[in-house]
Amino acid sequence: MPGAPLFPQPKRRHRIFGGLTERQEHIFTWIAVVVVLLYITAWVGGIKQAFEQQREIARAQKEAGVKAPPPAAVPTAPTRQITSALLESDTPTAAYITDAMLGFLTPLRGASGKVQFATRVPGSQIVGGAPTGAKSVMDTGTTEVSSSFTAPEQPGVYKLAVQLNQATRAIQNFSLVTLVPFSEKRGGKIGLYYLGNWPYERSGTPRTPTYANPNGFIEVTPQNADTYVSEHFKLRDFVTKDQPNVWPKYLLLNPKLLDKLELTIQELQAMGHPVKRMTVMSGFRTPNYNLTGGNTQGRANLSRHMYGDAADVFVDNDGNGLMDDLNGDGRVDIRDAEVIGQAVDRVEQKNPSLVGGVGVYVASSGHGPFTHIDVRGYRARWRGTGNG
Repeated sequence: MPGAPLFPQPKRRHRIFGGLTERQEHIFTWIAVVVVLLYITAWVGGIKQAFEQQREIARAQKEAGVKAPPPAAVPTAPTRQITSALLESDTPTAAYITDAMLGFLTPLRGASGKVQFATRVPGSQIVGGAPTGAKSVMDTGTTEVSSSFTAPEQPGVYKLAVQLNQATRAIQNFSLVTLVPFSEKRGGKIGLYYLGNWPYERSGTPRTPTYANPNGFIEVTPQNADTYVSEHFKLRDFVTKDQPNVWPKYLLLNPKLLDKLELTIQELQAMGHPVKRMTVMSGFRTPNYNLTGGNTQGRANLSRHMYGDAADVFVDNDGNGLMDDLNGDGRVDIRDAEVIGQAVDRVEQKNPSLVGGVGVYVASSGHGPFTHIDVRGYRARWRGTGNG
């Protein structure tokens, strides 16, 4: 037939989109494949992230003693998740708790950032300024959750966790101590532990509120005595050195004192005196011990040791039980105690809220030189002998 092709022509492909060349059609197809693969990858990634977050929440709740919630359902497609988030006003904004969310707890750490405990009377507020919806979580035998961050009614030493947006995070290196009320003291004792009576307990008016009767006591047991109250110190470092076989013991300890001691260590190190160990020679003293216990020479009738905001300390990096030669003169004497006093002066200049007393003491037959540090609220300086 005239004009007919000599050979059969291949059948022309049907094009999905009119007006596209075959090359353009291939390009479009591959773009579509890539988009679908990205969509699937995002969906799988969302599932993985959800499971990882659930494991982290479960771990934090286990540390805090909180029963873990049921596992989260496998997430739906991203478009459905976005739609749900837009429609539900109470959808959590985060599945975990960041450090920034816990910023309201920062004041409890003190200016040093090293304080690891706080004391509260039963039922009082632990801290203010928590984010909306945040709750405190503590294990008191049962899980105790408080939207107002209220201390437990039962005295004890508790680990604290924060719950927010269905996530729970344990607060590391921190303990909340609920105090045994002062009213529990009967005849100068709580249980078998003898305390005595405070200077204005029976009569008279305290010179300042800091000399009033304490609100309550930390109950120290063999089980909690090694609880860290700051980076370098434990509860047992401050208990009165008497009645060794009587438990529980009762203790007053002001977190501001720990803050000042930690800041003093920081200043000593800045002055070129590394501190691995600062020994508390004398911390809290019961009124009875302050009056009659040990060597009473040099003790004040209104000693701040009875109020839990004073400590007699020395640097003992080599662990020999005596002050180290801090000034490098080859001798251990009161001049080394003065080096600690100089560090305390620097602390008070930078932190007026921690102002208090500093006394430097010479060595005696029972101890080496030491430095008394307290947070009485006004400046006092002295040189002394005896046990401070």
